[in-house]
Amino acid sequence: MNKQTSFAPILTRAAEAETASDPSSVMTLLADSDTTGGQLTSYRSSFAKGAIGAPAHFHTRASEMFFVIDGSLQVLLGEELTVLNKGDFLLVPPHTPHAFAAAPGAEADVLFVFTPGMARFDYLRLLGRVMRGEASPQEIKDSSEQYDNHYVDSPVWQKALAERA
Repeated sequence: MNKQTSFAPILTRAAEAETASDPSSVMTLLADSDTTGGQLTSYRSSFAKGAIGAPAHFHTRASEMFFVIDGSLQVLLGEELTVLNKGDFLLVPPHTPHAFAAAPGAEADVLFVFTPGMARFDYLRLLGRVMRGEASPQEIKDSSEQYDNHYVDSPVWQKALAERA
């Protein structure tokens, strides 16, 4: 191990990675903050056609990076909507409201990275349980400080979702 790092190299094989899923997406858990010395957290999400990813929210401590591996992802940034396509990269700084979903009529395969690292894997597991009806949505609300996920009202995002119907 290098003296300048506080963690050993991390190799997550696709065939061995833990997954968390809900009815419209599969999240492949790659590296969480407890294994990266708090440097980063990373996971990959594969969204079904038109699947909703996350409601409008912000983080107070971490920047969130999006890299679209394939497909198209619709993203809310503050009060603006944009579509990220294959190969596009986005960095969302702390305190910036954002939301995301597979673009209408499209699937999306996205790599997410949080820096500094945040304990996100337990949040993703909880989210999957809520989406499958195995846990209460109140548990998500109660965990906002723990997972640094602060939900906000966004008329722009609500309108974009309504237009999908």
